[in-house]
Amino acid sequence: MLRTLALSFFVLAGQSPATSRLKDLVSIEGVRDNQLVGYGVVVGLSKTGDKQTTIFSTQSLANMLERMGVSVSASAIRVTNTAAVMVTATLPPFAQPGTKIDVTAAAIGDATNLQGGLLVMTALRGANGQVYAEAQGPVVTGGFVAGRGGNNTTVNHPTVGRIPEGATVERIAPSVAPTTHVNLQLRNADFATSARIAEAINKDFGDKKAIAHAENSALVSVATPVEWKDRITEFIAALEELRIEVDAPARIVVNERTGTIVMGKDVRILPVAILHGNLSVEIQTKLQVSQPGPLSQGKTETVPETKVAAKEEPAKNVVLKEGATVEELVRALTAVGSTARDIIAILQNLRAAGALDAELEVI
Repeated sequence: MLRTLALSFFVLAGQSPATSRLKDLVSIEGVRDNQLVGYGVVVGLSKTGDKQTTIFSTQSLANMLERMGVSVSASAIRVTNTAAVMVTATLPPFAQPGTKIDVTAAAIGDATNLQGGLLVMTALRGANGQVYAEAQGPVVTGGFVAGRGGNNTTVNHPTVGRIPEGATVERIAPSVAPTTHVNLQLRNADFATSARIAEAINKDFGDKKAIAHAENSALVSVATPVEWKDRITEFIAALEELRIEVDAPARIVVNERTGTIVMGKDVRILPVAILHGNLSVEIQTKLQVSQPGPLSQGKTETVPETKVAAKEEPAKNVVLKEGATVEELVRALTAVGSTARDIIAILQNLRAAGALDAELEVI
């Protein structure tokens, strides 16, 4: 069986340096999302819930009924219409009580489908164990299971569902609002970009005094100017609109499974000659049936017939001069008919030979 790898190139090119908004490059220290998690029960399923062997589902349902004044033994409950789920949500920064957030419910027992189910009130807790939201509502799976026995069809993933705006925030999110200092955290750490951010801030807001300092490749500390002390939100909004020239190391990312190669425009190649050949070996096995003659004592047998063929193509030659760019490399390799697997092997050898001035990352 022959597998074909599709080759995809994404080449970043351009004459002028790329600039990005500061908002897209950094996050504000203390202004962050918080993960919430809770254990809940989905009811109202059509015999697609947990089986009797899932003990914690019956215990959860018995405990819930006990709090409502109904005393029933867990062993006497059938849970085919009930499923135990793990409920997760993301609490946005500065979320106020009464804010609605989306939640996701995923079956943790042996339920086969959450379609049509209703999540009963579930407390969502943060990493500190405190309850920050309460979730309840109908579960939307976006998939279904149709049929029975061995004849059924499954669309998407019916054991995980979402509840849009299914949780209500009950406690203020634990976010820290910047005051006298604003710390900018770079999403992609880089010393040059960090220094340029500090330079741009001092140029626009410094007023003959440096208020921004690049602490390291991933953090820029900004002192709030006096005139902005009472308008910290407006100050951060003005900072986020600054345009920054982004710098990044030359890097090549290779995904051999999909045949995708992503290369930046700053990749440089030293003078080098590339000689790449292709050797393929094909083995075919055919089964021949040996039939004995009439009235003979022989038996019908299957005899395998194996053929081996080897084919070696002439080597392909590519010569790159000094100062060659990634565009020239792509053009040269595709011109000689190189496949994705060929180019991946060539890039690895270029890196090993020291002729590739870039990081080579294989994912």
